[in-house]
Amino acid sequence: MERRLVPVTLDSYKPLREIVFEAMREAIISGVLKPGERLMEIQLAEEMGVSRTPVREAIRKLELEGFVVMIPRKGAYVAGVSHKDVADVFEIRAALEGLAAGLAAERVTEDEIEQMERVLFYKEGEERDLEMIVKSDTDFHALVYKASRNQRLVQILENLREQIQRFRATSLAVPGRVRDALEEHRAIVEALANHDVEKAQELANSHIVTAENVMFEALRTQALEGKE
Repeated sequence: MERRLVPVTLDSYKPLREIVFEAMREAIISGVLKPGERLMEIQLAEEMGVSRTPVREAIRKLELEGFVVMIPRKGAYVAGVSHKDVADVFEIRAALEGLAAGLAAERVTEDEIEQMERVLFYKEGEERDLEMIVKSDTDFHALVYKASRNQRLVQILENLREQIQRFRATSLAVPGRVRDALEEHRAIVEALANHDVEKAQELANSHIVTAENVMFEALRTQALEGKE
């Protein structure tokens, strides 16, 4: 049996079922567990070095969060990502990210601008895996949210985080997208540094629309490859 998930590390501050849940959710977001794949409790338990009970509990929780679907008499499967799912999330995200960027342009500090620039900096030719790229992208957007100084808005965006992460990993894996996204981020930072509210909103909104288009293209490519 090919091992895909790694044995979980016990954390005295978290119950085992929560650790298993987080590991499986991350595997779905990163694509290790793929849409439409059946989740076999015994196999997953062996891969993570745990009993079937926390795996079963994790699957139930993943179903509640929309990452897993239960099919009667067949079992649990990783939920697919439909065009409607993508459109709904990106529609909300474009509006909220534009709002966050506009508020950030009014309220951002020089220290926060420097933090954003550090997140965007990397040496030319530096090797970065997808996990690192996704983390940098996530950190950048989190800094913009924080600079908005609107905690309710930050909380709403945080509630979308897991759904956004799933799409983020897919879109950033598309060849050329990382380079383009980096330039889009730099343009947003420049607008924030200039306290240009209208420009920051426009660039943030455009960035999300572009990411949505890339995501749709990735889904089309996956669909075509699945037919071969």
